Amino acid sequence: MTQRISTLGRGIVAAAVAAVAVCGLGGCGVSSLTSGFGSSSVFGGNSSQTAAGGSGVNEAQLLAEAKTGETGTLGGEVSAGCPRFVVWPRDNNVTVYEPGRVGDGLAIMHRAEITKTARECYVDQGRVTVRYGFSGRVLLGPKGVSGPVRFPVNVFVTDAKREKIKTEKLEVASSVAVENPIGYFSAVQSVTFDVPEGARAGEFEVYVGFERNVPNSG
Repeated sequence: MTQRISTLGRGIVAAAVAAVAVCGLGGCGVSSLTSGFGSSSVFGGNSSQTAAGGSGVNEAQLLAEAKTGETGTLGGEVSAGCPRFVVWPRDNNVTVYEPGRVGDGLAIMHRAEITKTARECYVDQGRVTVRYGFSGRVLLGPKGVSGPVRFPVNVFVTDAKREKIKTEKLEVASSVAVENPIGYFSAVQSVTFDVPEGARAGEFEVYVGFERNVPNSG
């Protein structure tokens, strides 16, 4: 996991807090997290380089892209033989409130959003390894406190019937402060799974999303 703090001035604190509060009240997500996610990748098709941990998907690049403020997927179109890596629509963001005040925009402590994704894959004799990466930002809310913050994330693989065949859990970490109200995170991991005879690797999908059962989250 990569943990870094953006170097922003005090002048954006009010704007950042206001934006977070509005999203908390309206229940908005990252509006531009659309079909662009999962439709492209750094490497497409079969590649022996990815099996050896190629550098196509890396935390530093994803972190830099997250700091641009744009959303989307890195790279160009991928081969149909590579499983998609998709941000689960309902879990692309999570907001943590003061205890007993879930849903109150003025009680937001922190809000995390996934804004960038990338993936590459290696297919070999019925087994697929997907090297996936994602990044995003953490916003300090009106009731937030300075310091490190961590958010649990779920990653799962589905087959052609949209049934889960594998689930993994990890955490992303960042830091925020009054003088630096926006923090960033990035993560790169790999998942390997079997493709049954008669099925195709491209029929599978890998999803990522924030854990929804975080205390005082909404």
